[in-house]
Amino acid sequence: MTFCIAMKVREGLVGLSDTRVTSGVEASTAKKVTTYQYGDHSMFVMTSGLRSARDKALTYFDEVVEGMDLEFDKLYKAVNAFADQVRRVRAEDKEALMESNLHFNLHCIIGGKLENDADHKLYQLYPQANWVEVSQGTPYYIICESSYGKSLLDRLLTYDTDLETAIKIGYLAFEATRKAATDVYFPIDMVLYRPDINKLVQHRYKLEDLSPVGDWWQDQLKELLEELPSEWLKDLFEKLPPIDKSAVADAI
Repeated sequence: MTFCIAMKVREGLVGLSDTRVTSGVEASTAKKVTTYQYGDHSMFVMTSGLRSARDKALTYFDEVVEGMDLEFDKLYKAVNAFADQVRRVRAEDKEALMESNLHFNLHCIIGGKLENDADHKLYQLYPQANWVEVSQGTPYYIICESSYGKSLLDRLLTYDTDLETAIKIGYLAFEATRKAATDVYFPIDMVLYRPDINKLVQHRYKLEDLSPVGDWWQDQLKELLEELPSEWLKDLFEKLPPIDKSAVADAI
């Protein structure tokens, strides 16, 4: 499985992906985000699904970028070009996949800003090669393991969240997913884009790099649980006799 998240806030774009790839009982590490930076063009592609489909589509897209980059003055045009390669791979491999009882499965997130874009953009591309653009109301996309971190994102992330806070929220969403899904794990690749300087940077974090942060978050959750107001439980517990702590201790 995969955890890839991208967030669009006023100050820029944040992307985070795990690197675990599973095949049967085998697990390996592989990059799931690809960046493109040339001239006034900055974009990244994050993928989830069949690794073979991903590698093939990106190889085809690299050829398109090398030969036609001047036509990509807006990000949606690059998204359309990548979608064409997804359709190409689907047409080439669909029959062979069906014979192996597999379905074509490639989800993508594409973000960035090209020369004539009014602002930075974020798109989600589906296996059918159609796409949607992120809205300010829900300024993020997650592909694959999307359920575990969604509540945190919906509670905390807004379009006006600053970049540093957005990175923290994205990491905590990954932590929630990592704790619940054994096939999502470190290292993680982070991508950061700031439109004011048209700069895209990336960095890889290992488990040991962020263990102190994860431990701190775990401790904070325990402390907050203890501080959670409990007056509302009074009506419920009043319907029961007091707990006989000595009997409980003997049972243990």
